[in-house]
Amino acid sequence: MYRSRSAGVMVLALGAFALFSSPALSETLRISHNLGLGGRESLDPVSPNRFLPAIAMIYDRLVNPGKNGLPEPSLALSWNSSADFTEWTLKLREGVRFHNGEPFSAEDAAFSLKRILNPKLASPVRSFLGIIDSVDAVDATTLRVQLKQAHADFLMLLTDYRVRMVSSKAAHGDLDAVLDSGIGTGPFKLSKLDARNTTVLAANPEHWEGKPGVEEVDIIAIADQDARNQALLAGQIDLASVAPNEVGLFKTNKQFVVQQVPAGKFNPIVMRTDVAPFNDIRVRKALKMLADRESLRKLVIGDANGSLACDEPVWPGDPYFNSSITCPTDVEGAKRLLSEAGYPNGLSLDLYTASVEPIMIPLAEAYQAQAAKAGVKVNVKVVPADGYWTNVWMKPNRPFVVGNWGQRAADQVLNEVFRAGAKWNETAWNRPDFEALLDQARSSASFEERKSIYGKAQAVLAEEGGQFIPFFRNETRVYSSSVDNVSHVPDNMLPWHKITKK
Repeated sequence: MYRSRSAGVMVLALGAFALFSSPALSETLRISHNLGLGGRESLDPVSPNRFLPAIAMIYDRLVNPGKNGLPEPSLALSWNSSADFTEWTLKLREGVRFHNGEPFSAEDAAFSLKRILNPKLASPVRSFLGIIDSVDAVDATTLRVQLKQAHADFLMLLTDYRVRMVSSKAAHGDLDAVLDSGIGTGPFKLSKLDARNTTVLAANPEHWEGKPGVEEVDIIAIADQDARNQALLAGQIDLASVAPNEVGLFKTNKQFVVQQVPAGKFNPIVMRTDVAPFNDIRVRKALKMLADRESLRKLVIGDANGSLACDEPVWPGDPYFNSSITCPTDVEGAKRLLSEAGYPNGLSLDLYTASVEPIMIPLAEAYQAQAAKAGVKVNVKVVPADGYWTNVWMKPNRPFVVGNWGQRAADQVLNEVFRAGAKWNETAWNRPDFEALLDQARSSASFEERKSIYGKAQAVLAEEGGQFIPFFRNETRVYSSSVDNVSHVPDNMLPWHKITKK
């Protein structure tokens, strides 16, 4: 069901790539980005248009996500909380400097968190870090965070890929400033920003974890997935994510290494709950019930490349995952619900998607075939990947789209994606009783109680929400055999500074 691009499109894409790619050096790691924001990519880590993976290399977090699901030290070495989990104190690493030579301090950490809370910057991160009441620097290496309510898992929120430390001096202390200068403490420094072509990063030899394994990273814009595959095969880039059904292009080729990492990525088919016909819960339930999720998983990502989902956005690897939710296929039941909703003869829907991520078109086409069995005509509208997230996604006149989410902790995904008013609430979900569950879970000191409450929230979404999530998918990346030390971890945990190239 994978839709191939025409040879003409591929040649044009690769031709454009050849025009702006520079000759590769053994010290240069070349990767791509999908231009999903159409050149609006920003180096401000809290921007809705954040530029991945550049921000992951330029800036550091206070705490990193660990393999066991718990936070690990980064710029913060240790932390503790008050007995009621409303006040958190973090001890920061000494001797860290920004790329401009200024020392990193608790003032910068406080400034970085305060920016997230600033409504003028419209950061999606505010939807889950809005729990912060105040932040202050106790001294140069001690940060104190006061919360509006208790939250036993607060440190996990700081592991988000956008919660990065920026320089307060570079911003002249202006919380309203958009920080596109790229001045961070990370392992790579900005040499050239050109999101539509090639962005160049240089190694930061003074990084607190040591000199990076390569001298330079080139981040090359290639919007089309087929073009990215061809660039990888041609040796024009060194590492890329690929669709599971495209692994065969590389698996038997000794010039490449295929790496598959268990992860909680998911691609929902999104229904805006404030736009007809999706504002009718019967329609939403029918469009979920008609699907054979196991067949979708096998067809789109393969049998061993992910796990089934029942429209809950919390993946099985999360400690708060609700394993009791079931979602059997019921085509006849879907037809009955549609008839009750006023569609006895089915309905016709336009489903928008793009090749921003490898599986987004195959998923739409596979769902199209299954929906037809319930009398639902799904018209798959393939639109340009360039600018998909700014021109198509979350637009009221495009209420039925394929989305894309990276792995997130339970608290984060439930608040960032489903809390009313959240910047990335793609289904326009608005349920005060649901949000009351989230607040209740955050305030509990008992893990078992939090697990039960988060489980109830997941069940509400599975039954009534506007996301159809058939499966979680592993991360599949392919890299040149000339590249080494690529850690077997999800993208949001990847230590780029450890990667080397022969």
